[in-house]
Amino acid sequence: MARTKNPRTRALLVERAAQMLARREPVTLRALVAGTEVSTMAVYTYFDGIDGLWRAVRQEGFTRLAAELATVRTGPDPVRDLAALGAGYLANAVANPDLYRAMFDVTAELEDAPAAGATLGLLIAAAARAREAGRFAADTDPEATALRMWVIGHGLASLVATGPLPDAALAHGEPLLTALFVAAGDEPARCSRSVARGWRSRRPG
Repeated sequence: MARTKNPRTRALLVERAAQMLARREPVTLRALVAGTEVSTMAVYTYFDGIDGLWRAVRQEGFTRLAAELATVRTGPDPVRDLAALGAGYLANAVANPDLYRAMFDVTAELEDAPAAGATLGLLIAAAARAREAGRFAADTDPEATALRMWVIGHGLASLVATGPLPDAALAHGEPLLTALFVAAGDEPARCSRSVARGWRSRRPG
């Protein structure tokens, strides 16, 4: 009879691998399970080997990001919603710095690439709603706006969660998003109020 897999064991191995990557330690099977009650065979049981483990580590980062962004409730103000999504992105990176680093390690494939891509889809949908509501110009490309948001978020996250800047630097995200949305066509004063509300709802750091 096949043994029942324990999701906590799988999560433990993913977390340990991400932490070792962050410390730039060589991830060997023995080092991965050292100090735990898990055997090296668990890597094959749960991931079919080390390559599968790396895929799971990357996927877990996107899974947690998706869970964070899913908590942003859609309201009547799409610009506020976009700002909340941007703040949520940064909050997730700060809360999960080890997994955040691993998310963008393209040497490993993803277990479910479409699921990871769905996180960007949430930003695109919100940007499309802002255009439909007349907040953004009619010729605004929602995908381009979402990609620019991602660039802003990734830059700040990399410098704070995985780099040299203090958490206080995350506050730059609010004026950067305001400038982006004004460039997309939103009215400056109204945009500033909407972004402030969204940012406060998920204030990172």
